Amino acid sequence: MADKNKVKVRVSEREKEKPKDIAKKIKGLAEGVVQEIKKHKDPTFITMQRGKGNVEFDEAQGFIVLGEKSTTRNFLNIGHARKFMQTMMVMAKSHNYLNENKTASIREIYYELKHTLGTTKENTFEEQSESDACIVDLEHAIDSIREKLNLHANPKGTLYGDITLKDRMHNNDTFNAAKLGRGGWSIMSRLEPDEIEIVSCKADYVLVIETEAMFERLIEEGFAKKHKAILIGTGGQAARGTRRLVHRLHTEEKLPVYVFTDGDPYGWYIYSVIKQGSMALAAHSEFLACPNAKYIGMTLEDVDDYKLQDVTEKMKDGDIKRAKEMLDYPWFQNKPWQNELKMALDRKIRIEQQALAHRSLDFVAKEYLPKKIKNEVFLP
Repeated sequence: MADKNKVKVRVSEREKEKPKDIAKKIKGLAEGVVQEIKKHKDPTFITMQRGKGNVEFDEAQGFIVLGEKSTTRNFLNIGHARKFMQTMMVMAKSHNYLNENKTASIREIYYELKHTLGTTKENTFEEQSESDACIVDLEHAIDSIREKLNLHANPKGTLYGDITLKDRMHNNDTFNAAKLGRGGWSIMSRLEPDEIEIVSCKADYVLVIETEAMFERLIEEGFAKKHKAILIGTGGQAARGTRRLVHRLHTEEKLPVYVFTDGDPYGWYIYSVIKQGSMALAAHSEFLACPNAKYIGMTLEDVDDYKLQDVTEKMKDGDIKRAKEMLDYPWFQNKPWQNELKMALDRKIRIEQQALAHRSLDFVAKEYLPKKIKNEVFLP
């Protein structure tokens, strides 16, 4: 098993930014607009272009990054004016949240800002998708994440293990995630250090688990305590808050990260998002990605090694399409992953985590995971 003291990671300068730093950035943008108006110039707002055309894989850093292409929005352009106004409203409200030390969901900021303009029938926002897009534009304009704007979405994900956290935003409540019952702690959307402090973490590694059923199985088997592991259940694709927590445990606590998903293209993609980041959030990989993460299963080799041929399932059209796409991803160009993806396309089968119960309910906790971790049977 990897020695956590040998895990070389760093906390970026962007991650260290405090609310006052973010508020200052927003104020700077606003002051720039005011200065343009005073000079009788067309006010502008500059953000980064998003999409495949401005995304690349940074091999040196080991994660997906956003390129340098930007886009400019002009107030006096009739096609830009409404979006410009909406963006200014989101900027002002976010600045208020930071100054008042308040947080809001992305649904709440939508409703706070939605109203009819004067005596017209024109609304500031018709749909939440409009305010969401402005939030994303602001994130990119100030080179940060929405969580640092004191904004958040619905939480998803669960934490269990010997880790003590302090909620600085709620009376400094301090709790240990192994003492909250078998359900563990529901991971919040906003997990910045000034809000959720990691007081102590007595673990050798982080095990990220795709399905809630497997997460619960490992808790029932006492896996976290026996193996000094932090368990994180993602319930499918990991939400931003969950990815942020995994990243913090990796960078701040220097813990190795192992990802345990189903043996199919969807599960493997979940792993790649945790490791390299996603194209949709390419600008935020520095906050979310764990380039040193290792994949611990399931694989098609497991089907043969553990005699699971009778409990495989056929790949669906979506699985096949995703596998073909992944073959071309730069971060899947290493030989082990190319072999795995080609084998999946050749055999057209998939294997779920729960299929290990075919051996016995406790097989995954007593043999499968301990043996793979001890012998470092990982995919990179």
